[in-house]
Amino acid sequence: MKRSTFLSASMMALASSGAAIGLTFGILAIATTASAFAGRQAGFARAGEERLDANDQWPQFRGPLGTGAAPRGDPPISWSEDENVRWKTPIPGQGHSSPIVWGDRVFVTTAVPYGDVLPKEHPDASGAHDNVPSSRHLEFVVIAINRRDGAVLWRRTVHRQRPHESTHESGTWASHSPVTDGERLFAYFGSYGLYCLDMNGEPLWQTDMGTMHPKHGHGEGSSPALYGETVVINWDHEGDSFVIAFDARTGDQRWKVRRREGTSWSTPLIVEHEGKPQVIISATHRVRGYDLASGNVIWECGGLSGNVVASPVAADGVVYVTNSYETREMLAIRLSGAKGDITATDAVVWTRHRDTPYVPSPVLHDGRLYFLKHYQGFLTCVSAETGRTIFGPVRLAGVGNVYASLVAAGDRVYVTGRNGTTAVVKHGGEFELLALNRLDGSFSATPAIVGSEMFSRSERFLYCISAKPVD
Repeated sequence: MKRSTFLSASMMALASSGAAIGLTFGILAIATTASAFAGRQAGFARAGEERLDANDQWPQFRGPLGTGAAPRGDPPISWSEDENVRWKTPIPGQGHSSPIVWGDRVFVTTAVPYGDVLPKEHPDASGAHDNVPSSRHLEFVVIAINRRDGAVLWRRTVHRQRPHESTHESGTWASHSPVTDGERLFAYFGSYGLYCLDMNGEPLWQTDMGTMHPKHGHGEGSSPALYGETVVINWDHEGDSFVIAFDARTGDQRWKVRRREGTSWSTPLIVEHEGKPQVIISATHRVRGYDLASGNVIWECGGLSGNVVASPVAADGVVYVTNSYETREMLAIRLSGAKGDITATDAVVWTRHRDTPYVPSPVLHDGRLYFLKHYQGFLTCVSAETGRTIFGPVRLAGVGNVYASLVAAGDRVYVTGRNGTTAVVKHGGEFELLALNRLDGSFSATPAIVGSEMFSRSERFLYCISAKPVD
């Protein structure tokens, strides 16, 4: 692993100012309570700007609470290519990373191919199937977009390289979502580096952790977690796995802990419990809680099966983890008193063994947990407190397969299928479908919700969906 500061502000940059260049399973987290997030991450502002409330932003893949819910969001119920689309900006290259939003800016990452198509360079990974080979060099790019009109504010190429191995045919080499604290932007490309930029795209520092070898060569996707001045990376693969923490200001390593895990794609979740933050990572052999300050394991719990993709969510002192590759599992784990190995103890409040998600993470909203069956359009809602089924699984006709994680705002839950269809479901009681909305193209990235706006990324475009005019 090496760390370095950028040699010059212009190195590897592609200038873009005002040009309309506007666009696959990135996930990420910061804190699980509004007070924890606001106290640790919010309030930064550029010169001349007023301080911003993190609850009004979408600074990471799973939103300000780390649950997939926007506490003050109110996006539209209905939209189409001709209705309630404020702007639609093309994004170059490919990326399934989710957009994040801070203030007047929306940030996305992408991998842009360049140069000639090259002959195959590396052998297939063990068990490879449905793979796309690495056939061209890529520019790994961060783009900032004006939230009001969709104009590109800046575009920064942070790295250039030919990927060392394939990805899945439904994946990309830019599937890790960025994260921001409003002062700095952290763009992560897995094997191709972690980059810290300021909000104007000027590079501050960078580091790399080596080369990852995911199972079957199916690509990377876990995103960084940010809490205060610490950035955390989950590096689970078919080699030596570990979790690592960096100083967010300098990029210096704070700690690194080895993990006895194979590949997982879940993103760390950082929660405050009894005044102390802990890092929770969901994986095959164990779900573990690590002390953020030292990296020491606080607790661990078995019960999930292989290929964990969905990320944890948490609220009210309980963490919810799930997967559905080899077996269907969901666990509710109470943090109070959780020490050592808590497998099959009273710390596991309830479990579920059917209809659980594989790729899309659940959304936790006002005491309800919503999730899909595997990655198909069958929706279930349960009580977060007891695990009691409230409804489901209910088929969301027309949605098809789903990679995007579920999001929620107000009295609505949003489920976006890969075919561009989003089901809007009423939150709180029995199942009620409010709308079925369709956009052109394929969608795998998770939407972001800020105020009256939803930002949804397709394979080629970033949409701003809103029924209200620009302020």
